[in-house]
Amino acid sequence: MMTFADVYGAEPEALGEAPGRVNLLGEHTDYNEGYVLPAAIPQRTRVELRRSAGGTCDLYSANLDRRARFTLDHPPADPFARYAYGCMHALADDGIDLPPLEMRVASTVPIGAGLSSSAALEIATLRAVRKLLDLDIDDVRVARIAHRAENEYVGVRCGILDQMACSLLEGGGMLFLDTRTLARELIALPPASEIVVIDSGLPRSLAASKYNERRDECERAARMLGVPALRDVTDVVVADALPEPLRRRARHVITENARALRGSRGSTAAGFGALMSASHRSLRDDYEVSTPALDGLVDLLLNHDAVYGAKLTGAGFGGACVALCAASEARRVAREVLARYDTPATRGRALVPPAGV
Repeated sequence: MMTFADVYGAEPEALGEAPGRVNLLGEHTDYNEGYVLPAAIPQRTRVELRRSAGGTCDLYSANLDRRARFTLDHPPADPFARYAYGCMHALADDGIDLPPLEMRVASTVPIGAGLSSSAALEIATLRAVRKLLDLDIDDVRVARIAHRAENEYVGVRCGILDQMACSLLEGGGMLFLDTRTLARELIALPPASEIVVIDSGLPRSLAASKYNERRDECERAARMLGVPALRDVTDVVVADALPEPLRRRARHVITENARALRGSRGSTAAGFGALMSASHRSLRDDYEVSTPALDGLVDLLLNHDAVYGAKLTGAGFGGACVALCAASEARRVAREVLARYDTPATRGRALVPPAGV
């Protein structure tokens, strides 16, 4: 893998890093102004950069062994570069004078697995630029800028869960976040438990999926119910007034917010695991973002003697699953579940254990 000096003939002036994330509860609630419970994973994205003598930005992806050039007026054609471009454009929108940059990106966060590879890239990019230019921008503002970059310049109408998680989580525990107010609290996992993440091996792309369609459905449901966002509905019976599929979409969001709130208030491992399993059923049946491979992987996890609960994580339509298991059992769970899951068509991989949890 080529280093920064290999690519540009000099050492970087600044660098930034950010972890990927896994979401334990609160799936598809963030763009409904609801509650989420993510945790960091050990896999990280690293961005190195320096000022460029040329008039364009040059971005090299070590993972793809590919370069892209762009200016703020001429976005890159390569999709992988649009995240960094979006972050720089969002900074410029805030009045920050940006010089042309030479940049190298390297990541161990799996792409397309629902583990926030894009948000990790955005946060790492902004941290590197913050360091280079000595910007007075705290981690919450970094997350806000990254969120705006993905919405406006990448075209994914995501909520702010991923950016806040990648910006604020560095180590153990879960981040309980109210995505409307950004009130937040770092809380511990249930006693005597840990989490295991397994990538299904089936990638998905948010921009190419039905993610934006689900968001539109939620906004339509909120308008029909006369509320600013589905977060404002707490009685699931209220959703029965909606036509299908809006009734089921709203039911998922209402019940998922309730699960995230319950999970944030403390629970046994068995109780928290039950909330995760209920979340998966809701994502599968009401929100319809699961796949046969994800359902099969969740079933294998739930049938393991050391697992308390399991669900898909992230937007769905492929990607990874997360399970809560007994402490010190994550590696055994991953090994034994993958032995039963792997087929010539689906090759999974374990990402265990997440950092410090």
